[in-house]
Order: sequence, then C-alpha cells, then structure tokens
Amino acid sequence: MKYNFDEMVNRRNTYSVKWDGGQYIKAAGITERYDEETLPLFTADMDLPVPQPVIDALHRTVDNRIFGYSVFPDEYYEAIQNWFKRRHNWDIQKEEIIYCPGTVYATDVAIRAFTAPGDGVIIQRPVYPPFTRSIIESGRKVINNPLRYDENGYYSIDFEDFEEKAKDENTKMFILCNPHNPTGRIFKTEELKKISQICADHNVLIVADEIHGDLIRREQTFVPIAKVAEQNDHIITFTAINKTFNLAGLHTTNVVISNPELRKTFSNHIDIKSPTPFAISALIAAYNEGEDWLEQLLDYLDGTMEWVVQFLAEKMPKVKVRIPEGTYVMWMDFSGYGISPKEVHDRIYNRANVLLQDGRMFGDEGRDFQRICIPSPRPMIQEAFERIVREFEDLQ
Repeated sequence: MKYNFDEMVNRRNTYSVKWDGGQYIKAAGITERYDEETLPLFTADMDLPVPQPVIDALHRTVDNRIFGYSVFPDEYYEAIQNWFKRRHNWDIQKEEIIYCPGTVYATDVAIRAFTAPGDGVIIQRPVYPPFTRSIIESGRKVINNPLRYDENGYYSIDFEDFEEKAKDENTKMFILCNPHNPTGRIFKTEELKKISQICADHNVLIVADEIHGDLIRREQTFVPIAKVAEQNDHIITFTAINKTFNLAGLHTTNVVISNPELRKTFSNHIDIKSPTPFAISALIAAYNEGEDWLEQLLDYLDGTMEWVVQFLAEKMPKVKVRIPEGTYVMWMDFSGYGISPKEVHDRIYNRANVLLQDGRMFGDEGRDFQRICIPSPRPMIQEAFERIVREFEDLQ
C-alpha cells in the first residue's frame, strides 16, 4: 500500500496535546500565543496517519464491543521478538519482556527501584527533559556528563569525564538515550561497548532509552547496547511502539531485562499494570504488518530533513543544523544571530506563531538551540520555516 504523508489531517478536537492543549501550553509558560493559526511542532508525535493494518486491528477490537481486563497473548511477545530479530538482529527471550504504560513512567520506576535518595544518576545533556525531572523528583542527584559539541555541529562523548563520574561510589545509574534526543546521535558500537564496560567496572546500572531506534537515516545503523555489550546483566532497555508507529497515546512500552534479579526487582516496583486491548492489538499489528509503512515513512522523513537543511542554508545561513543520524527531531543552533535566546523565542513563538521547544529545557548546553519535531506533512513544515524566515529577515 502506498501512503500519502502529504495528507493534512485535522487533529483539532481529537484530544491532542499539540492541537487542543493551548491553555495548558500557555499556562506552562512555553508560549504567550496559541490560537487557531499556531503551528505546534514541539511534541514528539506525528501528524501522520498510522499504518493501515493497525487501524484495521483497532477496528476489530472496537467491533468486539466489550473492553474488559486484558491479558497478553503469545502473539504479543512473538511480535516483539520477531521485530527486533528482523530489524536489529537482537534475540530477546519472552521472559525478559515486561510491559510498562509509558517510557517516562518506566524511567521513574527504574530510578526508584535501583537507586536510593542521594544517589547519583548520570545523564548526557543536552538531553530529554523528563530524565532530569525524574531524578530530581525522586530525591536523587543529577550527574551531568555533557556531550562535546564541535564546530561542525557534531556531538561526541567525553569518556574521560564519564569514567571519572562513573567511578564515584555514589553514582549508581546511567541513563543512556540512543538515538540521542535532541542531538540525533546514534552511538557507534565501539562507543556502546566502552560505555558498557566502564559501567560494569564501576557497578553502574545502565538504563537504555532506545525508543527512537527504528527512526534512523538510510545510511545509518542502530545497534542495541544490550546486544553488543560483552556482558548485559547490568543493562535495562526501554523499547516502544509509540515513536516508531505514532502510537504514543496507547502507552505501550516494553522493558527488556536479561538479569533475572533486576527483572524481579523492576516487576515488583511496577506492580500490576494491565494494558488496554487496544494496546495489545495495535502492537501485534504494527510489528507484524507495519514494516512497509515504516520504510515509506523513513524515506519521507529523510526528504523533509534534506529540505530543511537546504532551505536554512539558503534563507537562514546563520542557523547551524545538520541531518540527525536518528530520531525525527532536528536541533537548530541560533547562536550565530548574536541575539538572546529570549528574543529568538519571541520571533519564532509569538511573531511567527510556530511552537517549537526551547533548547534550555534540555539543559544549559541547549540555551541557544531550538528543537523541532518534523514528522508532519511536508507542506506544514515548509510553512513553519517560511514564517520563521520572515521574522529573521532583518538579521540576515
């Protein structure tokens, strides 16, 4: 089936955070302006219809007309196992899989299950903001191993600093984001092996958020850290259908833990979390029948990213941006304009009426940046950038 990702689907009045949450977005101080002309491109979900087999499966679930408590069938686990074997050559055992209603929730559970108040948790800023929130709200200590940013806009790991912080006896956990959000880095096999060994040597548990692992560029390869590590009994991996197939609203994360003791501890802390029948049927359909849709999506995302980079090079050359190795977010450096982050924000959010995500939310390292989520119809992305260009014309 050929999918038309240029189709503009009206998401207003569908309970969408992006399109119906204006009062909450303004109350949170993200923007002063939110109206019917706002283009919201800040949230990591897609404005693109999901695979047709998923829609068909959900219709069949609705047609049952009863939505009681649900149980996982063997097909659920087999769909996960077959997907990761097929796409990433990663063998996962059924007993290693634990369902969790969301990746942020899974992060909270892991922190509380495996660390104590006052313990240190390493993150690599600029990084997904809920990591910081989960650490702080649980009474743990944020240990920042900032990624190195070079003149070409490329990020790399400072391993000397990483090991220095990992060997501190109070450091108990490292949250790995791979592919990295928002920088788009996919860490190479040798980097992952080194990370794993450092953490193993110093008894640091690795929590690997790999939910963007299927959203990679054509010339790139994503490798799960648990697959390449010499030992993986200190690794917990988060996988999900929410980013890959635009199913975030179904709250379906799967946690993979090979170590039986860690698995038991995590399960005890998560308690019983029953899935909806919609989550079960959607996952089975997505992993078993959604591959063709994903291949078309990847081509579409690549094309949009290429357009963005070319457009900015021609119209806003002071913005530094590169095509990310993975994810569907783009990380734009506005420091070349020599104006304050506040003024950058005002020009984009209030004057252009385009809602992005301020880089400062990802840590001080992101103060001059803006993150945009680009899995929307390309005409919408093009309109957003044309609006932004007009508000920076006086500075070109």
